[in-house]
Amino acid sequence: MMVLYSGTTCPFSQRCRFVLFEKGMDFEIRDIDLYNKPEDIAVMNPYGQVPILVERDLVLYESNIINEYIDERFPHPQLMPADPIMRARTRLFLYNFEKELFVHVSTLENRSITDEKTRDAARANIRDRLAQLAPLLVKNKFMLGDEFSMLDVAVAPLLWRLAHYGIELPKSAAPIQKYAERLFSRPAYIEALTPSEKVMRR
Repeated sequence: MMVLYSGTTCPFSQRCRFVLFEKGMDFEIRDIDLYNKPEDIAVMNPYGQVPILVERDLVLYESNIINEYIDERFPHPQLMPADPIMRARTRLFLYNFEKELFVHVSTLENRSITDEKTRDAARANIRDRLAQLAPLLVKNKFMLGDEFSMLDVAVAPLLWRLAHYGIELPKSAAPIQKYAERLFSRPAYIEALTPSEKVMRR
């Protein structure tokens, strides 16, 4: 059985929980206290971070890598496009998300960064990048069109935490808000939320 070591408030862990529930398979989630991590976390992941997926003698870390493995291992419903060109584009999008959005999420998640200017810059970067994505979602139900995909999984934890991070999107980003509600209404999304995450959004 797959075991996911997951932080109860960690947006990267939430991505993996979301995928596991979408697949509707047998798995175990082990909640990790992000501020008092057990020693074996550093043994499994040299960077000392969650999520970590363990299946028999396989140990994986990094949420996008974990999620692609789960998707290939349990192909229904398929979350990465079947077409190689679209799959490559999706991977590029995921890479862009890490570089342009989640690098700033990491700043906001890092309690040791207390400088408000740094945190405000991170908020502004996230707000502006999300606003740029809004036109894509005027006609599209999801990031890649009508099909729910790994791109939606990747960005959902950030959208859930916007108010928690103190980020207010401009009115021009209304399509993002509607898109977020579509993601949050998915049964797997609701199931994957931890009690700590539920209180982040009223």
